[in-house]
Amino acid sequence: MLFGEMSRSSRWMQRMLKDGRVVACVLAAFFVQAGTARANDIASRAVLPMSNTVSPPSVVFDAKSPDAVFPEIPRLLPPEGAPNVLVVLLDDVGFGASSAFGGPCHTPTLERLAKNGLKYNRFHTTALCSPTRQALLTGRNHHSAGMAAITELATGAPGYSSVLPNSMAPLAMTLKLNGYSTAQFGKCHEVPVWQASPVGPFDAWPTGGGGFEYFYGFIGGEANQWYPTLYEGTTPVENKKSPEQGYHFMDDMTTKAIKWIGQQKSLAADRPFFMYFAPGATHAPHHVPKEWADKYAGKFDQGYDAIREEIFAKQKQLGVIPADCELTALNAEVPRWSDVPDSFKPVLSREM
Repeated sequence: MLFGEMSRSSRWMQRMLKDGRVVACVLAAFFVQAGTARANDIASRAVLPMSNTVSPPSVVFDAKSPDAVFPEIPRLLPPEGAPNVLVVLLDDVGFGASSAFGGPCHTPTLERLAKNGLKYNRFHTTALCSPTRQALLTGRNHHSAGMAAITELATGAPGYSSVLPNSMAPLAMTLKLNGYSTAQFGKCHEVPVWQASPVGPFDAWPTGGGGFEYFYGFIGGEANQWYPTLYEGTTPVENKKSPEQGYHFMDDMTTKAIKWIGQQKSLAADRPFFMYFAPGATHAPHHVPKEWADKYAGKFDQGYDAIREEIFAKQKQLGVIPADCELTALNAEVPRWSDVPDSFKPVLSREM
C-alpha cells in the first residue's frame, strides 16, 4: 500500500509538471541566491523586509511645476531569471523506495526528472516528521529550530519546545520577502499542539509566520485521506464530495495546487513561485484507493528480505551507491521473512 500511494504521488506530480508550468523541481531544501535586483539594489536584500521608505531627494509641492516628475512606484520582484521552485516531501519513504533510485515503486515522473537533472544520495533526514520538516523549511538543525521531536512530544528542554525561534526565518518567508509567490499544500506538522486550533495563535501556521501566502491542507501528523480535517489558510473547510463520489485528499490537494499555479501565472506572470507540496500519502493510516493498491498485488510476495537485496543490486546498477558498497546487516529484532507465519505473510505483502 505504501508503494501504491507513492506511485499515485508521482502521477500527481506529472499532472503539475504538465505543459512546463513548473520549471524547477527539487526534493531537498532549495536556496535561491540573489543576483541583479530589478527594483532594489542587491545590498538591500541583506536585510528583510527591504526598506520602502527612503525619502526622496526633494519634494515638489506645486503639481503644475515642470519639476513635478516622480519615479514609478517600486515593485518588489526577485532577481531576473529566478526560477519557480517545487519541493515535494513524502513521509516515511526510504532512500530505495522509488524506481528513480532503484526501488520497486513505479515513479515515471521522478525518473524523467532525474534523467534530465540531478540525483542526490546524501540527503539526511531526522527520521521523524516534524524535525525533518522544520529543518527542511528553515535550513537549520532541527534542535536549533526547536523541533528535536514531533510536536506532540514537546517539552521545556532546550531544543524540544516545538516553537521556532523568532530569530530564524523560514525559507518561504525569505523568498516571499524577495518577491516570490508562495503556497503550501498537504501536511503541516510544525505547529505546536496548543496552537493547532481554529482560534490560533497562528504564528507557526503556514500563512501565519511560515511565509506562505496560501495554504490548503491539514495540521498535525496524519489525517484520514477520505475524510480529512482541512484548512484553507486558517479557516476550516469541509469536503464537497464523499468517497463514494470519488473524493480522495491526494487528488483534492493536487487539483488545488494545479489551479493555484494557473492563477498565479495568469495574474502575476512576472513573479516566480515557491510551492511546498507535502501529501499525507505514504504515512499512516495508509489510505490508498483499492485500484492503486491492486496494481502491486503479488509484487512483494517474495518478502522484505529478498526485496532489500533486489533494491541494493539495482542501486548499484544505477550508480546511486558505490559498486563496492556493502548491504547493512540484518536487524536482529526484525523476524526473518522465512520465519513469518504463512498466514501472516499476505498481510505484510499487502501492507508493503
